[in-house]
Amino acid sequence: MNKIYSVGMGPGADKFMTPQAIEAIDQSQIIIGYKFYIDLIKHLLKGKETFDTGMKKEQQRAAKAFSMAKTGKTVAVISSGDSGVYGMASLLWEMKIEENIDTELEVVAGISAMMATAAKMGAPLGHDFCSISMSDLLTPWRTIEKRIEAAASADFITAIYNPKSNDRFWQLERLRQIFLQYRALDTPVGIGRQVGRQDEEISITTLQKMDVNSVDMFTVVIIGNSQSFSFQNKIITPRGYYNRKKENNDNIGRKIMNESFKKILSKLDSQKYSLEHLWVALHGIHTTADFSIADILKLSPKVIHNLHYAFYSGKPPVIITDVNMVTQGIRKAIAKELGIEIICYLNNDETINLAKHKGITRTQAGIQLAVKEHPNALYAFGNAPTALIELVKHIRNKKAMPIGVVAAPVGFVNVRESKWQLEYGCPNTPHVIVSGNKGGSNIAATIINSILSWNEAKDMHPGKGL
Repeated sequence: MNKIYSVGMGPGADKFMTPQAIEAIDQSQIIIGYKFYIDLIKHLLKGKETFDTGMKKEQQRAAKAFSMAKTGKTVAVISSGDSGVYGMASLLWEMKIEENIDTELEVVAGISAMMATAAKMGAPLGHDFCSISMSDLLTPWRTIEKRIEAAASADFITAIYNPKSNDRFWQLERLRQIFLQYRALDTPVGIGRQVGRQDEEISITTLQKMDVNSVDMFTVVIIGNSQSFSFQNKIITPRGYYNRKKENNDNIGRKIMNESFKKILSKLDSQKYSLEHLWVALHGIHTTADFSIADILKLSPKVIHNLHYAFYSGKPPVIITDVNMVTQGIRKAIAKELGIEIICYLNNDETINLAKHKGITRTQAGIQLAVKEHPNALYAFGNAPTALIELVKHIRNKKAMPIGVVAAPVGFVNVRESKWQLEYGCPNTPHVIVSGNKGGSNIAATIINSILSWNEAKDMHPGKGL
């Protein structure tokens, strides 16, 4: 008949083969394929002539198919999965065109390894996805790496074919590191080995815990996007039906903030930081457009978690600020909801008189008064290093025991020194410090806002109270 079928046989088991694929094999007199695949369907090949080769002999198999078809035979060239997905279909078409062969060629669709694996894992491909083959036999590694970077940065769910071989033992770890630059540590990852075959294995892990040594050439790896999640040992990527209502209820300010966070995250090496550090850094960068904030923050252990818990305990601590601009930047809606009192003593008559009497700054005088009335408050500094130095003195004299200190005074005189006094002189005082000369009222306020909204960090959905 002078015809070739390019048949996708699916993962291997008969139940994954389409009726069209079975019919094409039945109508063919000669079956050609990789030996391993021929063996998988040998029970369907009784009375048929077969020609098989080992790996890396694709051109030899294609040439054999055309030479046999020219004798008037009907030939089926089999590929696993779908023959048009990293299979023989494209090579057969190329050879037909390049060598001007008049043999009829028909591609028979099959269930790809990616689709079969995804089905076993739940619904990981529920939104935009792509596939990348790690095989560098025909594609240079530099090109593959660019595609990996593009998929990771664009938040595509990504299926990885040919992830590892004896000669390609390091590239999968490189892929993991690239994805970690753009995805959270707990991004779900599915590993499917020999799917649809007797030795099938499915495991669900995360990008952080993914063991590249558990992967081989018979494995498909599926990496979720930023919305994917694990549930009962499955991976689900939402299409957006349930999220839409939530997103539409966000006011314009919150929508802008969420979009800003996404852009910032795409430029940060998020794996360098704990979630607490990252959450505070995102707020700081969003407020200042200064990416160096991420690396100059210093947080004592669990300070964000513990302060957030205190604010939501029903008996929230008072917040003391050095200047009114810090007070103005704290989200009033959340503070009101939680019953948080925010006090700045700067312009009190008593503060003014005390400053004149003692010959000190008003911010120093304000802290002296604050310590008497609220020794256990959260203290936030966004302007005056003298105020922070004053608080340190009272902490060391055991007259103040603040639940936490946000240290972000700004400038060039005694600014760094004031922060060092807190860090080194009061090491047991919970703190968030913006080290160096940088800081400001806006940063101090946004750090407090990050504490108040810590419950939004896991879902990266900031902006409550805007």
